[in-house]
Amino acid sequence: MADDKIRIALYVQKAALQFIDAGNRFENKLSSEVRDSGYGIQPEDIASIIRGHDNRTLNDIGGVEAIARKLSVSLEEGISEESINRRQQIYGFNRYTEKPSRSFLMFVWDALQDLTLIMLMVCAVVSIGVGIATEGWPKGTYDGVGIIISIFLVVTVTAVSDYKQSLQFRDLDKEKKKIFIQVTRDGKRQKISIYDIVVGDVVHLSTGDQVPADGIFISGYFLLIDESSLSGESEPVNVNEEKPFLLSGTKVQDGQGKMLITTVGMRTEWGKLMETINEGGEDETPLQVKLNGVATVIGKIGLIFAILTFVVLTIRFLVEKALNGEFSSWSTDDAMKLLDFFAIAVTILVVAVPEGLPLAVTLSLAFAMKKLMNDKALVRHLSACETMGSASCICTDKTGTLTTNRMVVTKTWICEKSMQIKGKESADELKTSTPEGVQNILLQAIFQNTSAEVVKDKDGKETILGTPTESALLEFGCLLGADFDAYAQRREYKILKVEPFNSVRKKMSVLVGLPGGGVRAFCKGASEIILKMCDKIINCNGEVVDLPEDRANNVFGVINDFASEALRTLCLAFKDINETHGDANIPGCGYTLIALVGIKDPVRPGVKEAVQICIAAGITVRMVTGDNIHTAEAIAKECGILTEGGVAIEGPKFRDLSSEETKDVIPRIQVMARSLPLDKHKLVNNLRSMFGEVVAVTGDGTNDAPALREADIGLAMGIAGTEVAKESADVIIMDDNFTTIVDVVKWGRSVYINIQKFVQFQLTVNVVALVINFFSACITGSAPLTTVQLLWVNLIMDTLGALALATEPPNDGLLKRPPVARGANFITKPMWRNIIGQSIYQLIILAILNFDGKRLLGISGSDATEVLNTFIFNSFVFCQVFNEINSRDIEKINIFRGMFDSWIFLLIIFSTAAFQVVIVEFLGIFAGTVPLNWQFWLLSVLIGAVSMPIAAILKCIPVERDISKQHHDGYEALPSGPDLA
Repeated sequence: MADDKIRIALYVQKAALQFIDAGNRFENKLSSEVRDSGYGIQPEDIASIIRGHDNRTLNDIGGVEAIARKLSVSLEEGISEESINRRQQIYGFNRYTEKPSRSFLMFVWDALQDLTLIMLMVCAVVSIGVGIATEGWPKGTYDGVGIIISIFLVVTVTAVSDYKQSLQFRDLDKEKKKIFIQVTRDGKRQKISIYDIVVGDVVHLSTGDQVPADGIFISGYFLLIDESSLSGESEPVNVNEEKPFLLSGTKVQDGQGKMLITTVGMRTEWGKLMETINEGGEDETPLQVKLNGVATVIGKIGLIFAILTFVVLTIRFLVEKALNGEFSSWSTDDAMKLLDFFAIAVTILVVAVPEGLPLAVTLSLAFAMKKLMNDKALVRHLSACETMGSASCICTDKTGTLTTNRMVVTKTWICEKSMQIKGKESADELKTSTPEGVQNILLQAIFQNTSAEVVKDKDGKETILGTPTESALLEFGCLLGADFDAYAQRREYKILKVEPFNSVRKKMSVLVGLPGGGVRAFCKGASEIILKMCDKIINCNGEVVDLPEDRANNVFGVINDFASEALRTLCLAFKDINETHGDANIPGCGYTLIALVGIKDPVRPGVKEAVQICIAAGITVRMVTGDNIHTAEAIAKECGILTEGGVAIEGPKFRDLSSEETKDVIPRIQVMARSLPLDKHKLVNNLRSMFGEVVAVTGDGTNDAPALREADIGLAMGIAGTEVAKESADVIIMDDNFTTIVDVVKWGRSVYINIQKFVQFQLTVNVVALVINFFSACITGSAPLTTVQLLWVNLIMDTLGALALATEPPNDGLLKRPPVARGANFITKPMWRNIIGQSIYQLIILAILNFDGKRLLGISGSDATEVLNTFIFNSFVFCQVFNEINSRDIEKINIFRGMFDSWIFLLIIFSTAAFQVVIVEFLGIFAGTVPLNWQFWLLSVLIGAVSMPIAAILKCIPVERDISKQHHDGYEALPSGPDLA
């Protein structure tokens, strides 16, 4: 016995010495700055303990309490606000060193890397050299300088456009990183940004939160951490006293707890990882990939035309030289001609390569993303914008999306009596009619079994921090006159075990050690689940009696009555346990039902109208909720989701359907109640795989993540949503409002149709420019459009056209047509009709002018060819200006609707026309033009304007519209014909 005592004494002495040594080791390494600030550990030392998961050193120091002392923090009260600046100076800020943003000059450099522009620059330099040698200064430089000025304009506009987009994406990136977390400071619980976290902060974590910095576990229950973002391991890690280390950037998968922040910013594990990698930019969206393919094909066609043009012009020149007997004598003029042919061929290639296609997509998406951010929708992935335009089904949550998420207890059933709760008076009436013992147990069930908290600010004003449901219950308890801390006596009652609420359990349970000995379990949650766990009930006299089947059926009747009034129902229950504190477990049955509460969550204003807009747009809205089926049906009818012939089904029943039944039922499902996250995932998966639907899903919980990833577009709630849900989503709805989702659909459709408009416009210009130059070169031996002129057309076509058409705001008409089918052709039959029709008109006009223009226009004199070529160039440009206006609507005749509301479009149209005047009248020496009289100007404008009635006539030719036919019964494909609206 004595030996055992000696051995124990030695172990204690050894442990104490290790503790002292560990403490001394860190004390001895302290810098004067850390010591003078009153802290007992260096930033690098504490960072290495956490990063290395060094349990031994942590235990040697004395665990989390000793670390807290070294960081001068109370684990109960948190840090003091006054120490924040000092802590940031010593231990750093919770910010990461990000990749420096690219300067404007870098975008200019990128724009100059274009191979065809480099070839043109070489041509320009050679042209200047040969020109000065043959024609002298400054006349010999005009052609070359004109090309350089045009290249400078193209590069500048492209670089400005790309730079502005990068600034927009940087703003969006800042929005993405706005994450808030709950901390205790000066004894008060409060919500702060993760960037304001400092070393020593006591942080409260619950399911779905992101761990804001590295730290140590203080206390908690069932805390499961997803470390896959750091380790790549999919299995979650259970964090407790034995495994206390928490790392920045990881996610809370389940449970709740408190942690002490020990390392922030670049010293964290995540920060070290950020030093070694650079985050990549956005991946190309499906539409960009598709259009890049189109651009490649067109570019190859352009290359063939360019080579053919150069070959034809060169052969003609050589044949003429041979026929004139000058083949053996060559001059610098001949070299200039061959160089000019090469420059024309390169310019044809420049015009043919539709650089504007990917630019238009990026511009349109960036514009839409910026506007959606103003409309409370943060687009995390570019592709979501365009995909949302094709959405044919939205699977939406109820709470917080269709409803306000401002819950309040409006009805209660206690002691077998129902009572409306409408404020202080009805609460006082409830207190009067309910025995005191029942009131006490009800208030204990509310205040002890909660993850929420009542906090007071500096002015003494009370605020409830917690989920809307928890907040509603605490508010109800406070309304009954109870004080959160005083009544619940949270210091006297010891919380032994907690089973937090999650979407699978649908209940929260807690085990409480009573001050006088013994243990009591409290349970609350979904009414049907809790009621099945109860075998007793408090009757009308306040006595605990048995709960036989007939009595339980009466309670079920009350639950259904509450639910039919669109109330969310919760049951509260308790059970006394005689076991000692250490041995007790949370029981799964044998509870006594205390009360049933009905919580009202009013439908958001405008939701019913938004649902009707979706239905008119060919989008089916399905509500997926964990609520009672009667509550779900009542809310769905109020929102206009549940219609005649629609099916409302419960999750368990949906799970048991056979594959044949599933195929039959799914298209008619409008409401799914009592659903688990896996039910939502299965529904989304089947809608996509069986029926080819493009599915958008809303979600706010951690368990919604699989469905959000499975969907074509995941929409996470910005207010109620957990960080895990937001991380899995493509779009974050910042105000949690269903009407915002409709805005996302509208902008998505706008992006898609704006790109179609631009493609129609650009392909028309491409066809005309290529064909007129090629055939003119073949027949006359010269191209009517010079290098500088073609570069100006390229600028109109690529950059200005993209700006004008890709930034058109959406109109309500977009939501009065079905969604585009998955896999539908991007270039539709109406687009081909318009492209071919306009190209034929322009080619006929330009061909007539090119081959017989002098006679028809009565042009004579030594400069007749220059005047004619200038007139052809002028007419060609005005054809494109009016064609830009025609392209505002692919199918409708009235192309002016909304045009005067789009200042960007009007500015570009008028700027293009004004700059054309400057080029023709004042920059002729560079552009190869001569001034025109007012009659020719008027005639050029008229030739362009005639394209507008031709566009209207083309739209009267009926062609089949490519729309989605598989999504909705009764939705018929309408022929595309004349439409004056």
